[in-house]
This record gives sequence, C-alpha cells and structure tokens, in this order.
Amino acid sequence: MLSINRDNFVNLWKLRLSLLGTLSLIIGLSTLFFTVILSLAGVSIIFMPLIVVIFNIIQWLIAPYLIDAMYRVKEVKPQEDPQLYEMVERLSKQSKIKKPKLMKAKMPIPNAFAYSSPLTGSKVAVTTGLLENLDSEEVEAVIGHELGHLKHRDVQVMMFVSILPAIFYFIGYSMLLSSMFNRRDSRDSGGTAIIGIASMLLYWVLTLFTLYLSRIREYYADRHSASIVEDGSRKLSEGLAKIVNSTNSMKKGRQDKGGSTSFKALFISDPDRSEFDAAALSQLGRGIGDRRLVEQVLQKKVTTFDKIMEVFSTHPNIVKRLRALQELS
Repeated sequence: MLSINRDNFVNLWKLRLSLLGTLSLIIGLSTLFFTVILSLAGVSIIFMPLIVVIFNIIQWLIAPYLIDAMYRVKEVKPQEDPQLYEMVERLSKQSKIKKPKLMKAKMPIPNAFAYSSPLTGSKVAVTTGLLENLDSEEVEAVIGHELGHLKHRDVQVMMFVSILPAIFYFIGYSMLLSSMFNRRDSRDSGGTAIIGIASMLLYWVLTLFTLYLSRIREYYADRHSASIVEDGSRKLSEGLAKIVNSTNSMKKGRQDKGGSTSFKALFISDPDRSEFDAAALSQLGRGIGDRRLVEQVLQKKVTTFDKIMEVFSTHPNIVKRLRALQELS
C-alpha cells in the first residue's frame, strides 16, 4: 500500500509540474513574440499586457451567457431534483469549495461541464442525456470531475491560454492580407509577410500546447473525482465508457451541426472524439456489464494513429484515461 501511495504522490507531482511547465511555456512564447511584433510595429510594450487582459476579461464575462443560450441551460432548484441538488452540495463540501449553481442543459448527448464568470458565479451543468444514460453513482463521479475543474480554476486558466493563439492568428491573418495588398514598398511588404507567417506558425504551436494543457487538466480533474467520491475511479471509468458509447451512437443516428461542440473543451468527454474513442469499445461486444466493459477497454492497445489523434484533441485518449483512473484504485 505504501508503494502505491508513493507512486500516486509522484504521479500527482508530475501532473502539477506538467501543468506549470506547459502554462509557463505558452505565456512565455506569447509574451516574447508579442514583444517582437509590437517593437517592429513601433508600438509601446505597455500595450501588450493591456490588450491580452482586455481580450481575456471580455471573453470571461460573456462566455456563460453564450453557453446558457447555446445549450438551453436552466438552473435546477432544490425541489426540482432534490437528489441531484444534494449530490452537488455534498461533493462541493468535500471539495472545500463554494457550491456552484446546478444547471441542466436540454441536450440528448450525455455530458457535463463547468463554467464561471465574475458576473454569474460558478456553475456545473449536466445534460438530460447524461441523467438518462448513466446510473446515479456514475453521475456522482462525473460531477466530482467537474467540481475538480472549478477547484483547480481550470475554466479561468483555459480561457486565458486559449485567447493567446487567437490573438496571433488575428495578427498573422491581418499581416498576410496587408502584405498582399501593399505593393508600393516591396521591402516593407516582405517584412510584413514574414511576421504574418511567423505569427501563424506560432498560432499552431500555441494551439498544440493549449490542447496538451487541456488534456493534463482532464487527468487532474479525474484525480479529484476519485479522491472525493467513494470508489470514484471505478464509477468514473464506467461513466466515461458509457458516455463515449452513447455519444457515438447518437452522432451516427443524425448529423452533428456543430452546436454541441463549440465549447467542447469544457465537456467531460470531447463529442468530436467519440467516434475514435468508441472504436476502442466497438469490438468488445454488447450487453456486457459496465465493469467488464472497462476491463476489456483497458486491454486495448493505443496505436500510433490514436496517439496522433490525441495530439489534436482537448481530451485524453479513452484507453489512456481509464488506465490512469485504474492506477488510483
């Protein structure tokens, strides 16, 4: 038991170091390149943090309203669903955070997400599809995961780092357009084009680092759920497997118009990955128990193609994710 606890302690610190290292790299690269661009453009360096802060604040303030409107989210009162309300209240106390508002989204796809804003406070939303497809104990583990995001301030961190690639995309796109239409001075046009191309390259690099940071934070939130929910690693493992299967079946039955994936980084499971994740489950047979399903998923090999697809995803590969949860058992 001592060796298992020591391994968990080491793995936890590896996650923390990866979080801090990746975040520092994203901010460092952005700051350095932003400084170079503003210096070449003759703009005072004092405007650099101001621009970033303004973008970040605006997005942070309006995001919850967009989410509520897009996913038809409504607040759940205690009398409407006493069991679910009590569940969130109890897990919030165990997480040592203020209870967030409990929200319900009218979506058939089983999922859950946490979001917040200084204007709206913290919120945890579950979809109607999640409540219909998962058992109560699995819903409990999913909510524990979302509370982990709130405790670790993942919403604020990811919103901040996500805006940085967008800024460089805007700079690169604008400068490339400017170089195409500014033909009076070929020397200035060439310099503008070089900065534009460099900005676009940095956009892609920062995007990959942001996705990596998002995947690490999913592992971190999984750990939180396992720590506050009794037998949490098993419950969350079974819940994730069911979410993947149900989501993939629904997406096959009808075309996805994209509305359900606009804020996919917030979800506990990426809807866009459901087809690839379900491939790990598709050959395991139907009608087997939840625990047996997870056991067979753990035996699957993570292929090179799986690893490549994971690089471009906000969420970890389902097999790797379930294996990490089993280490916490």
